[in-house]
Amino acid sequence: MTDQAHMRRAIDLAAHGRGATSPNPVVGCVILDASGQVAGEGFHAYAGGPHAEVVALRAAGERARGGTAYVTLEPCDHTGRTGPCALALLEAGVARVVVAVSDPNPTAAGGADRLRRHGVTVETGLLAEEAGRGNAEWLTSVRLGRPHVTWKYAATLDGRSAAADGTSQWITSPESRADVHRLRGEAGAIVAGIGTVLADDPRLTVRRPAAEDSPAGVDPALPPADGAPAMRPPLRVVVDSDARTPLTARVLDGRAPTLVAVAADADAGALAARTEVVRLARRRPYGIDLAGLLSELHRRQIVSVLLEGGPALAGSFLREGLIDRVVGYLAPALLGAGAAALGPAGVATIAETHRLEFEDVTPTGPDLRLTARPVPLKEM
Repeated sequence: MTDQAHMRRAIDLAAHGRGATSPNPVVGCVILDASGQVAGEGFHAYAGGPHAEVVALRAAGERARGGTAYVTLEPCDHTGRTGPCALALLEAGVARVVVAVSDPNPTAAGGADRLRRHGVTVETGLLAEEAGRGNAEWLTSVRLGRPHVTWKYAATLDGRSAAADGTSQWITSPESRADVHRLRGEAGAIVAGIGTVLADDPRLTVRRPAAEDSPAGVDPALPPADGAPAMRPPLRVVVDSDARTPLTARVLDGRAPTLVAVAADADAGALAARTEVVRLARRRPYGIDLAGLLSELHRRQIVSVLLEGGPALAGSFLREGLIDRVVGYLAPALLGAGAAALGPAGVATIAETHRLEFEDVTPTGPDLRLTARPVPLKEM
């Protein structure tokens, strides 16, 4: 097998930690022995647990000496809840380390330099783009100082999220809805606007199907790793500038923590007695400072946000350049009238179009799941 094949295996391993490692990254590691045979594999399974390199080294044992380690993220060089992975690789006698992505976190970076100083061959950048996509949430959080934002929507082929009478359940299939629960389970926070809360009264919670109940093509959540703490439900966030959330709303049912973001001058006394409220500067056109909201979530160590609705809120996030990924579930249906999936997004002329590039197109039952990311201006 080639270096690329081993690194792709490490990237696949890293994905098993999605939704469980926050606020830490997902990381995968493959260890070869001196003869080039796979001796150990591992991934970071949960925050506070052993890092991928340590798991793989334990599996490899003495076979790691003189071998090669493939790691999706630069081995850390600091002591937190666990020790430095760079030191663990040195003590195991690994002779060569191949890294996909250099660590942008100054607190943990430096592992590659330590390894080189002690005579280990270190190569960086192998499949960096591919590994970076798998760790996009954490990398965005570190580099931009705010959570990574995924906008999820469901629509007909003509872009409608509801019929003319306002009904919207259900545009997409059970398979698509199950896949949305997977996305929710990977997020640190689920964000919806007051319009969605008033119209649909959603719970914004995660349903984790058992393997035998999962629709074809939808993977259930992996069971917790040994010693892992119970999975915390994502924080539910309602963007509600004027504090109109009904006290009977299902987002206040206690099944998961809820934060209501209101404008600084809103009368939110009744809400504050029921749930946590954060006050932010009032901004037009949507009502509150959305960048300020993301900063508040970042302060709470939330690295990923799933933006679920509605169209006006999604348009405001897009207008302000705060959407990092789009996941659209398209049903093979046409309505011809009704609410659009996306509201005004600051586009007045075709030259101002928000351009995306596709990353993935996957069937979910009879529907299609489209995954795309905004094209940086420098690429256009």
